[in-house]
Amino acid sequence: MPLLDSVSLDAPSSSPGAEPAAQAGPAMSEAGHRARLRTRLLSAGPIAIADHELIEMVLFLGLPRRDTKPIARDLITKFGSFASAISAPVPDLLGVEGLGESGVAALKIVQAAAQRLARAEVLYRPLLSNWDRLMEYLQSVLAREKNEQFRILFLDNRNRLLADETQARGTVNHTPVYPREVLKRALELHSTAIILVHNHPSGDPSPSEEDIVMTKEIKKAASALSIVLHDHVIIGNGQWLSFRKTGLL
Repeated sequence: MPLLDSVSLDAPSSSPGAEPAAQAGPAMSEAGHRARLRTRLLSAGPIAIADHELIEMVLFLGLPRRDTKPIARDLITKFGSFASAISAPVPDLLGVEGLGESGVAALKIVQAAAQRLARAEVLYRPLLSNWDRLMEYLQSVLAREKNEQFRILFLDNRNRLLADETQARGTVNHTPVYPREVLKRALELHSTAIILVHNHPSGDPSPSEEDIVMTKEIKKAASALSIVLHDHVIIGNGQWLSFRKTGLL
């Protein structure tokens, strides 16, 4: 009986014990990888982190138990860059294997934070003297949109931002705009000046004939109400066009 007891205790130990050991290896390796990325970020700064690594780190928050490296690489391959990945439409992101709603939400938190930071740089400041910051903000919001948006920046008498509102959303190449609605909203906000903004999803900010005609109509109607139209800005992908700077206003 003592001999049988020793066999029954020792023999099974290799089988049940092997599985946890095999599982621990990858888990410890992944934890070490994450720790090294965090250390590099904190010690050397964001410039030391590649695009796919930054996406990995963002996904750590939404997918704490998954290996996020292959997902991050898939995102870069599909969308081309960190910025394009976090600003991609939700349905497109959900099509990436392994990402899921939690991963998509993590990416969209970063996009929202980036836009809030850019917007904070233009709030409560005269926009006409902070033009570069304004363009950075508008590009962060509009440059990668798949459909046209027509936005209006409503300014006070010191040219500070009162409101930034989306007036209309359209298709890939057209957005309906009604001057009466634009100016009605300006009066509601007691705005004394406006800047028109819309995007061209094609990436080319060159104005269409419709853009030019519509701008002239709004300028004429605004002038009758003592509201100044400072500019109309068209946002492309990585570039922009100002009606005033190009002599169209």
